[in-house]
Formats: sequence, C-alpha cells, structure tokens
Amino acid sequence: MSKREIAIIGGGPAGLMAAEMLSSSGHGVTIYEAMPTVGRKFLLAGKSGLNITHSEDYQRFSTRFGTAVPKLRSALDGFPPDDVRRWAAGLKTETFIGSSGRVFPVAMKASPLLRAWLGRLEAQGVNILTRHRWQGFSDGGYVFETSNGSMTVRPDAALLALGGQSWPRLGSDGRWVEWLREQAVAVHDFQPANCGFNVDWSPFFRERFAGAAVKSVVATSEAGSLPGEFVVSQHGIEGSLVYAHAAGLRDRLAAGQVAALVVDLMPGRALERIEHDLARQDPKTSLANRLRKGAGIDGVKANLLRECGTDADLHDPVQLAKLIKTLPIPVIAPRPIAEAISSAGGVAWDEIDEHYMLKQLPGLFVAGEMIDWEAPTGGYLLTACFATGRAAAQGITTWLAR
Repeated sequence: MSKREIAIIGGGPAGLMAAEMLSSSGHGVTIYEAMPTVGRKFLLAGKSGLNITHSEDYQRFSTRFGTAVPKLRSALDGFPPDDVRRWAAGLKTETFIGSSGRVFPVAMKASPLLRAWLGRLEAQGVNILTRHRWQGFSDGGYVFETSNGSMTVRPDAALLALGGQSWPRLGSDGRWVEWLREQAVAVHDFQPANCGFNVDWSPFFRERFAGAAVKSVVATSEAGSLPGEFVVSQHGIEGSLVYAHAAGLRDRLAAGQVAALVVDLMPGRALERIEHDLARQDPKTSLANRLRKGAGIDGVKANLLRECGTDADLHDPVQLAKLIKTLPIPVIAPRPIAEAISSAGGVAWDEIDEHYMLKQLPGLFVAGEMIDWEAPTGGYLLTACFATGRAAAQGITTWLAR
C-alpha cells in the first residue's frame, strides 16, 4: 500500500491509539494537539491509579454503554479488556485486578505508560505538533491556529478525536461542535456524565458534614442496586457510587421529574431486624442513642436520616427502619459539565458509517468521547476510547485502499 498522509486532530487516548495503528501500517501520521502536551486527561485519570479497563465477563462489560451498545459493539469486540491488558504489557506496563474488578497498572500511575506509548509512536515515525488548535474547515483543508500564525493542511484522510466537553481546561472544550454543524453533521448537545449532583442541604448539615464519606452503603436507581460509597459535598453528593447512577438521575431531572438517589445505609442488616432492635429502644432517649444502639448508625449516616427524613419517620421505629433501608436523597440538578468526569452527547451515530467516517464528509473520521455514547467509571470509558480509535484507524485504512 502506498504511503498516505493522515492528520489526527486531538492527542487523547483515541487519537494516540489511531496513530499507533496507522503508523504501524506505514502511513505518515501527524497528530495536531491544541494543548502544550498530549494525553492531559489521560494523565489526570492516572492521579487516582489509572483505571485502564475492567475484568468483568466481557458479555456483561459490553452492555455498560447504554443505548450505544449496538453501535459500539463491533469496536469493543475488536479490542476487548483482555487485549487492553496485553497492549499495556507490550509497553512494559503490567496490570492487576483490584478488589472491585477494576484493572490498574502495577505502578498505579499513567505517566510511565504514556511515556512508553509516545516512545513507540516516535519510533514508528508519528509527528506530534502541540499548540496547534483546530479552527475549522477552509478550502477543502483543516485550519489550525499556531504560535506562528494560521496554517491549513490537506491530508489524504483525517480523524477527529477531540473528546467531549468535560474538563475543558484539559482541552476538551467542545468548540468543534459548531464547525461540524455548519457542515450539516448532527451533533447532540453535551450533558454531564459521571457527575455529582446538587442537594438542598440545610446550612448546619453542609457546614458540619461537607467532605464526609458515606461508606458501605447500597444505592438504587434506574441503573439497579450497587454497593459502594459516596461523599457529601458543599453542593450535594459526589463520588463513584453517585457517578454509577448519574445518567438515570440526570435524565429524570431533564424530563422534569423528581429524582432521588435511594440509599440503604445498613445493607448488612435485614429490615425486620432493624425494626425489632429499634422498637426495643427507650423512646424517651435521644435519636442519636436510639440509632447507635438499635441500628449501629452514627455520624454522617445518622445526620443524613435527620436531613432527609420527617419528624414522624424519626420517632416511629417501623418508619425509621424503612428510612434506614431506603433513604431517598433528593437531587435538584447535576453539577456543571466542566466538573464532570465525562460527558454524554456528541456526534449522532446516524452521521457515522460502519468505518467511523462521517457520511457528510468523506475522508473525515471520528473516534472517542466526541461520539454520542456514555459509560460509567470503572475502565469502560478508556477501553471504548481505545477501541473506537482502533476502529476508526481500520476504517481509514479501508477507505484509503479504495
């Protein structure tokens, strides 16, 4: 195959993976990145251990992407979690499975993996141009703003891997949406995903418990019942357990419905036992003592009951027991998208062919979070970015061969 010049716009995981695939096939690849360095969001994810993928059964893993599952499945099949681990091992990054089933590098950092990856790309001849911010289309080419002024490039094919709209300070600011819409490409508005939510806390509760972790609970919503923990914030609630339920809560609020995260504060005790033990307590004693002696609850959990329950509930052992097992924490709005771990929305799937090429713009492909899909945290996001980057690279190769 003759060597072609390919532009990859965006230096995140999807773009880097596509560059690896295309350069290994002998094509000339240039990555154009707006920020001073590539992989900034990748590095940020690594601050807490770089959850690179998940070890659960692949059939279950592949269902974690909501309504986008039918569209994403072929890309995921081409690079499932086991392949992610083998790829990392090829970059001298050994991984391990944590207690939650999540997969992490043994080093618990993103930087060693990224350095090795960039070293491989350099060895394969990939050219990386930083501080090159895409500014849209012009005369059949792609315009970039650089420190030396404006430039236009006209590659044989191009890939957009510009991310969604979360963490804009790291480069994913969604500015590209208007340029695709001008080309008659449908792009769904972005919404926060894997985000915290505002709760109308009382001043006392906010001042006393902001920053407190609520541990060893089970939360229930449209996403099902999941164990974990979350954190009380100044604004409301956040943390991995909240993020797992974020899509359903967000969509209920968007539909104008009441939304609440329903929490079992004592998942290890049956409702009947809690009722019995609470009923044995002297009703004249304080609520704090009755909760501590009858249910083993104190601290932030006890005060969540005060905050979200009524006086009638708190003084009735039967109702109090039900509240402990199914405490509704009403949420009023998702936190801003700039704070979200990821985003929902993006390029509509109907605009993309089976090779990840935009139907309206032959020769231009898309990958990663700029496409309309979402997933919970737990390694799903990164795996899908890798997988769509590879799928788009294969699509480019197929298109160029024609």
